[in-house]
Amino acid sequence: MLEYATLGWNVAGCIIVLFAAYAARSVALTGFGIDSVIEIFASVIVVWQLKSINKDKEKLAEQLIGIAFLLLAFYIAVQSGVVLLDRFHPGTSVLGMIWLLFTAAAMFALAYGKGRVGKRLGNPVLRKEARVTVIDGLLALAVLLGIMLNYLFGSWWADPVASLVIVYYGVREGLHALRAYH
Repeated sequence: MLEYATLGWNVAGCIIVLFAAYAARSVALTGFGIDSVIEIFASVIVVWQLKSINKDKEKLAEQLIGIAFLLLAFYIAVQSGVVLLDRFHPGTSVLGMIWLLFTAAAMFALAYGKGRVGKRLGNPVLRKEARVTVIDGLLALAVLLGIMLNYLFGSWWADPVASLVIVYYGVREGLHALRAYH
């Protein structure tokens, strides 16, 4: 049920955040929207793995999540670099800020539940996906901070700099997932 709740939240969030990102031309919101797509992907993998209860599929599931995070990190790094070099001034999005605040709260609650259930079941994929969900909550807060600095003080650079947090965590989690079975 926790995975289905995460899926539902992220499907709605993906639509809302990507709409807000397009309207504001925000690389940070775009990165968060793409991260939501990866979170959807990760939840689908976890549901698939939990339903099949096949230990052989745990390695593949973790590797797929890792690859998705590395692709996200690469994309956001390139976009952030372009925005910073071009000195592009993104707009602001009140809708994006509100959604990010609610998303952080929801992701932390879902991650707590997934971590407990994953530990109880002895399932490393569910525990790893709980970490992904914590990171989703942290990313929401980081992006929110960048967008709010732009909104309140006109700090245009805060938007792409906030998105670099996504790059860091994407690389970290991607490499961690790929090394899990090496």
